[in-house]
Amino acid sequence: MNKNGADEGAVGDTLATDAFITKWQGITASELSTSQSFLIDLCALLGVDMPHATAEQDYMFERPITFAHGDGSTSAGRIDLYRRGAFVLESKKLRQGAHTRGFDDAMLRARSQAENYARALPAAEGRPPFVVVVDVGHRIELYSEFSRSGATYTPFPDPRSHRIALADLRKPEVRDRLRRLWTDPLGLDPSRESARVTREIATRLARLARSLEQAGHDAEAVAQFLMRCLFTMFAEDVKLLPRDSFRELLTKHAEQPDIAMRMLAQLWRDMDEGGFSAVLAGNVLRFNGKLFKQPDTLPLDTAQLTLLIEAARADWKHVEPAIFGTLLERALSPGERHKLGAHYTPRAYVERLVLPTVIEPLRKEWGEAQAAAMTLAAEDKPDDAVKELRRFHHRLCTVRVLDPACGSGNFLYVTLEHLKRLEGEVLLALDELGYRQTGLALGGERADAAAGETVDPHNLLGIELNPRAAAIAEVVLWIGYLQWHFRTRGDVHPPQPVIRDFRNIENRDAVLAYDRVEFELDERGIPVTRWDGETMKVSPVTGEKVPDDTARKPVERYVNPRKAAWPDADFVVGNPPFIGNKRMRTALGDGYVEALRGVWPEMPESADFVMYWWHHAAQLTRRGALERFGFITTNSIRQSFNRRVIEAAMAAPRAAAKPLSVPTPSSVPTSSSFPTPSSAPASSSAPASSSPRKRGSMDVAVDPPSAGSRGTNEQKEQPLSLVFAIPDHPWVDSTEGAAVRIAMTVGATEEISGKLHESVDEEPITDGEMAVRLNARRGTVNADLTVGVNVNSASKLLANRELAFRGITLVGAGFLIDRAHAAELGAFEQGLAHSYIRPFFNGRDLMQGSRDVFALDLFGLEECEARDQVPAIYQRLLDRVKPEREQNARGAYRKRWWIFAEPRSEFRMAMRGLNRYIATPMTARHRIFAFLDGAALPDQGLVPVAHDHASVLGVLSSACHLAWALASGSRLGVGNDARYNQSSCFETFPFPNLHTADKFASPIGVALVDETGRAGETQTYGEYPSDRIRHLAEQLDAHRKRQQAAHPGLTLTGMYNVLEKLRSGDVLTTKERTIHEQGLVSVLRQLHDELDEAVLYAYGWGDLLPLLRIGHGNDTPSEGQTRDDAKRAFDEAILERLVALNAQRAAAEARGEILWLRPEYQNPDLAREREPEQTSLAADTTKPGEPDDDTTPTAPQPPATKPQPWPKDTVDQVRAVADVLATSPVPLSLDEIAARFTARGAWKKRLPMLVEMLVALGRAQEKEGKLSAV
Repeated sequence: MNKNGADEGAVGDTLATDAFITKWQGITASELSTSQSFLIDLCALLGVDMPHATAEQDYMFERPITFAHGDGSTSAGRIDLYRRGAFVLESKKLRQGAHTRGFDDAMLRARSQAENYARALPAAEGRPPFVVVVDVGHRIELYSEFSRSGATYTPFPDPRSHRIALADLRKPEVRDRLRRLWTDPLGLDPSRESARVTREIATRLARLARSLEQAGHDAEAVAQFLMRCLFTMFAEDVKLLPRDSFRELLTKHAEQPDIAMRMLAQLWRDMDEGGFSAVLAGNVLRFNGKLFKQPDTLPLDTAQLTLLIEAARADWKHVEPAIFGTLLERALSPGERHKLGAHYTPRAYVERLVLPTVIEPLRKEWGEAQAAAMTLAAEDKPDDAVKELRRFHHRLCTVRVLDPACGSGNFLYVTLEHLKRLEGEVLLALDELGYRQTGLALGGERADAAAGETVDPHNLLGIELNPRAAAIAEVVLWIGYLQWHFRTRGDVHPPQPVIRDFRNIENRDAVLAYDRVEFELDERGIPVTRWDGETMKVSPVTGEKVPDDTARKPVERYVNPRKAAWPDADFVVGNPPFIGNKRMRTALGDGYVEALRGVWPEMPESADFVMYWWHHAAQLTRRGALERFGFITTNSIRQSFNRRVIEAAMAAPRAAAKPLSVPTPSSVPTSSSFPTPSSAPASSSAPASSSPRKRGSMDVAVDPPSAGSRGTNEQKEQPLSLVFAIPDHPWVDSTEGAAVRIAMTVGATEEISGKLHESVDEEPITDGEMAVRLNARRGTVNADLTVGVNVNSASKLLANRELAFRGITLVGAGFLIDRAHAAELGAFEQGLAHSYIRPFFNGRDLMQGSRDVFALDLFGLEECEARDQVPAIYQRLLDRVKPEREQNARGAYRKRWWIFAEPRSEFRMAMRGLNRYIATPMTARHRIFAFLDGAALPDQGLVPVAHDHASVLGVLSSACHLAWALASGSRLGVGNDARYNQSSCFETFPFPNLHTADKFASPIGVALVDETGRAGETQTYGEYPSDRIRHLAEQLDAHRKRQQAAHPGLTLTGMYNVLEKLRSGDVLTTKERTIHEQGLVSVLRQLHDELDEAVLYAYGWGDLLPLLRIGHGNDTPSEGQTRDDAKRAFDEAILERLVALNAQRAAAEARGEILWLRPEYQNPDLAREREPEQTSLAADTTKPGEPDDDTTPTAPQPPATKPQPWPKDTVDQVRAVADVLATSPVPLSLDEIAARFTARGAWKKRLPMLVEMLVALGRAQEKEGKLSAV
């Protein structure tokens, strides 16, 4: 037999395997020593490296781990065997006592312990894709979680075959699976290989579709024909049709395409009805559904039939439904086919939302049912145990999951697969209890319409506007369902009909219902049209591209518009379209947007399109019509214009919303913070404290339920909680295949601690997918998707009003000119034109270097005045701006075309009398503030602050304000850059009152820096912090400008990138060292450090300096602390104090005590003589290191609660005990748990057993006789 090396190897493997099985079969020695010996032998058998202890602890026995408990305590544990990035392995512990009938308690405990170990691993290591449970001498169990996001590990590859008996090791494929567990664990993810196969298949279909369309066939007819073809190919590959029958039919008539198509049409009729098929000369199953109701074929030529035969040769049983729908839609859509090679949304990304939205709450219920069944089985009540499991199975088979923007069905398919996995576990548990049911098998299939029940596509509901995508979604669900059937049931055919027309995918709009769409007519009865928003032409005057005014499309009117109803469902999950509020009219049309906003009047007009889905789902959840919902949105959901929708949903319901009433400052004391301590009574010129409520401000009251919802108006509405959120995550837009940044949110009314996942590391894998390492935090998730201090609860302060603005919005590229054209138009001459040509800055100019461009600013001139006074400028705008503006949807932009779209008159008014102002980019990696010349106009990408005092610049540039801006702002774009919103970041920020802050004990000396960057003489400042802040801020601004002037290629981004690396202690590259020398970045660092210190002293918070110095890399962290830990602690402490200070300032302002930032502009009648007392926190009077008696922490105690009645039903008892543990801030003893309930009889006797089952299932943990939730 030894003809080659392969035969010798096979024989050697067989002998080694037999020896291994002989040695270990039935071993029952002590767990620790036996387990390690067993695993060493297993490694030798598989030919993988042996475990070995290293400093990294990445592959070893007895890997130490630390558990953090909810009460702040920690405990130690040890993983039996750990391999980083691969698995956590736990061996079964031998235990005393009887074995629970039908359940292996020890293996359940080992699995739960392994999952707890995986969750407790340091975030830097990430979650392993596998947990492995070993019963030495008997079996190995595999559980996987390929999204690696902390979700539940499920049996791998499925509930039928996740258990590997010792004898199974004789199978080469089993040994290979275990070997790859060590060497290539992620390669075991079946979706990876199937994704490659699916791409190849979609490419073949695209070629055939293109050929058919080029032959003149309608694209929709081609799509329907090919969908029937592909399902037939899938059917023969999974043996629903005789093997190769479809291919042989086509090949036999390859030279006679017309005969082949006629026979194919007959085959499809036979498949629809079932029975004998003359085409195949045998019986065929009854497929039914609606796919073959119209068995139309297309006339193919020989070449096209050859393409179809090539497509049929692919192995269709291995397509990946999670991405097949997207690729199929691209392949069958002429307008989308060019995107076939683009990236698709990875399955792991979809799972990251589906699991916490749908599967985790169902698994929680499953754990409760399992614990109840185990308790009943232990009490020798097997029939009752079966009843509990069957009851949960019925719940699972009747659950409804809706995707109201389902596209081609990827979210629905992933949900279906996980429901089937869970069903498999339920049926396995029933099987182990010896239960058999007619029509119910391990795979969960129905025998006929009446016998048994199962999870199948009827559980998944969808709404989709695109008819082709809706049809594809149905096909995808059935392919996925049938794949699962054959994966778990082998060659056993599913019950007939094979597919059913459940009508579960609706082809309609999900947020707007209407009777019909009509064209808007003018007074003459002629349809009103507008520019199509896309087509351009070359201007005969300028030679530049301008809108083509002949490319028109009609303006639509929606008749009888109303809110769209959603079908009854338990869960909602999906990925609604990414259309920002500014793009809605262009993408959807004016008529649609007007109708949409008309029927959803409570929605802010500034809200993105996706928020209509979010708001609708939140309403249904608050009324109890939904259990949970989860959506993908762009990460701008954290910005104020979208966040208002979330805040309204999270607020407690009330009968009617009242506008906030703040007393208007009138003849009451006010004060000033900058630049002098002068004060006077406020006058009517002060900014209004509140404005009339505008359309779209989110009141808490919600609309009555729409038709089709199960909620009733009589139901008490509950405030929404965010139970899961990822504020920023990479994503692949399935429509464009483009990389974007998104947020995930899951809403429910459950009173549980939310979970926030934050991306800490991202590495590219393949096909646009990023391996994302997430760090989880628990607590109340705020509306801005943060945990901890709710910065967005801060009030806008009158003291900061009317100083920060959005920059200029042009809407017309012709407004901008370069220096040469500016000279031609008289910008640098003494003349009238000079005042209308102004330097123009955007964020890139500030951060990367000026483009040296100018804007033609005719603000304040009427059209006739502009033509008369500056005709050359007027003509340029006439030729280059007017054609574009004439096509704009906004009438004001069309009418006043020579003026900037948003000229910011308020900003211009605030700039009167100022020679400079402060500016910061709206979106940037580094939050930098700098002075700009008063003549320069800021683009909309800049946030200008109309203040010329360096003290304001200094405070804005400090670590205090940086922490506030990052927490109250948002992030934007693929680069995930911080976004500064003047409303939430500036207007809420409580500046220190510099002139009444504590004086320095002695004058402060700071070494001045000369023009070469060298330290020179020491300047002594005054006794107030404002003196030091002002001088440091002036030096900071001058230093940056001086170095950039000396080195034209030097950018602020480059300087601050290097500053970031200096603080982290990383080694600089050659390029970075050059930037360091050119920018004198160490000097820059020193200026910022001293500025941060001065601002802290101005607040009176010098006790935070040690944390700040460690966070900046200036001091060494204490043992067990990192620089990031210190920075995080500093930010949290600063935010907590600033939020408290904001509340105090808001209360003072309500009394009329206002610390104006710029009183001579904000309140010119200010003439108060006395200074106000500094608003300060109570903590300000406590010296650093001195304990505060009022805030000294005490050990948490179990809360005193009124005992609740002990439930009668076993599963309700399990749920009640689990809830008590989950809501307790401290671990509880059995007696303390029992004290939470009241009942008569011997109910307490069951409590220890219930608790033991919760521990075995990983729902609870025991430490020193106390129990707590996991």
